[in-house]
Amino acid sequence: MPIDFNNVPANWQIPLYWVELDPSQAGLPIIVQPALLVGISKGGTAPAVSQQPISISSMLQANTAFGQGSQLAMMCAAFFANSFSQELWCMPMDEPSGGTAATGTITVSTPPTAAGIYELYIAGMNINVSVAATDTAIQAATKIVTAISNTPDLPVTAANGGGTLAVVTVTAKAKGTWGNDITLQDNFYGQSGGEQMPFGMTVAYSGSGLMASGTGVPVFTTAIANLSDTPYEYVCMPFNDSTSLLAWETEFGFGDTGRWGWMRQLYGHIFSAQRDTVGNLVTLGNARNCAQESILGVEVTSPTPIWQWAAAYTSKAGRALINDPARPLQSLHLEGVLPAKRQNRFLISDLNTLATAGIATQRTFGDGIPTIARDSTTYTKNTYGVSDDAYALVTTLATLAKLIRNQRQAITSKFPRHKLADDGTRFGPGQAIVTPKSIKAELVAQYRIDEFNGLVENAAAFKDALIVERDPNDPNRVNVLYPPDLVNQLRIFAVLAQFRLQFNRGIDTAII
Repeated sequence: MPIDFNNVPANWQIPLYWVELDPSQAGLPIIVQPALLVGISKGGTAPAVSQQPISISSMLQANTAFGQGSQLAMMCAAFFANSFSQELWCMPMDEPSGGTAATGTITVSTPPTAAGIYELYIAGMNINVSVAATDTAIQAATKIVTAISNTPDLPVTAANGGGTLAVVTVTAKAKGTWGNDITLQDNFYGQSGGEQMPFGMTVAYSGSGLMASGTGVPVFTTAIANLSDTPYEYVCMPFNDSTSLLAWETEFGFGDTGRWGWMRQLYGHIFSAQRDTVGNLVTLGNARNCAQESILGVEVTSPTPIWQWAAAYTSKAGRALINDPARPLQSLHLEGVLPAKRQNRFLISDLNTLATAGIATQRTFGDGIPTIARDSTTYTKNTYGVSDDAYALVTTLATLAKLIRNQRQAITSKFPRHKLADDGTRFGPGQAIVTPKSIKAELVAQYRIDEFNGLVENAAAFKDALIVERDPNDPNRVNVLYPPDLVNQLRIFAVLAQFRLQFNRGIDTAII
């Protein structure tokens, strides 16, 4: 009986017809690629102290679980603005116990002389404050406090203070350095957008429009341990201090215990963002060197906090990579975030400098919506510190993860309980036996499928370079040298415009 059955016993005697189902030749890989947002919750129902991932599918759930105006709830808002179909999990973190909350002030320096709307922006969110021509500075400041208090989605609380009632003190809803990225400004869209300060009214902001004095970051040891071996493909990490980044880089690293290591095979990517000057962003990029990590550089004057930039980047990148991990992310819109004003945006030369340093970049064009420019990772050097671009782009590892998973599904489905024999062995048809040659044929067939799906190229060269052999020291082991040629992306279109004022018919026409 050469055909190998998994379930029907060879000694079965009862007539007549018995059938077992074998799905090994039918299945296709179905890969779940959930996203994970990591942030501070405050005032919600989720027990942040336990640091357990929670499934979230709507803003109602996010606000209830993490508290309106919390860092994590605002990250969910940016995430849902860019993708509505991804599986989303959130890791609520408690505010740092020894930290302090960031603060800032809004000072009404002179009162209005005419009625109008004061267009206040806090963390990129617009608050309309109606003022009257008869309002004093103190009354205008009180109206600002009321407007802020009536907007629960804001990440701050407000009170009159600072030694005078004409000063509004705003305080982050939770402790930590995250609050230092909350911006205070007005009239983002300017007169062309119908926003201008009421006549006579002048307002001043502390810290050049950025809140300050927040201290403390979460410790992620327990949170990372609680992830266990559950796959999370796109992780938004809004804390970019070196200690926090190192913890997540280690979890997603290539080492034995990392998610990209040979034992765990979970894979995934880390997305973050940072607002700063070009010089400081270059320093940040040069200090990191992680293939699985992409940090988006943001101008200092953008009204939107970096945790929402990071969530938008995570969401839009994940949405695109699920559809096709090999397509570049350039030109994808980042919804729900506001760019810096035109005069403050990075120059094209700045973007090139940032990309060289391993910082992902964004640009804003005529529609006013930021777009991804280059999905750089922080990987710029090999283990010897020599410049290397092997993992310079997010799409490289995303494509490799897809290829490996496709291959793993094919091998584990088709050869789950097979015997292993040398090439040329004569065995009956239907036997659950594989040889190096048959395994190589399966790998080539899978590669051609991946090529058809636009993940790789040069199948003939791949077949020639592919090596499948039995281990000389372990007869039950097969060793494979797998050399995929990843498909590339159209990222640069260079043109030499060799113009003429008049074609020389005696020369140019002959050439054509």
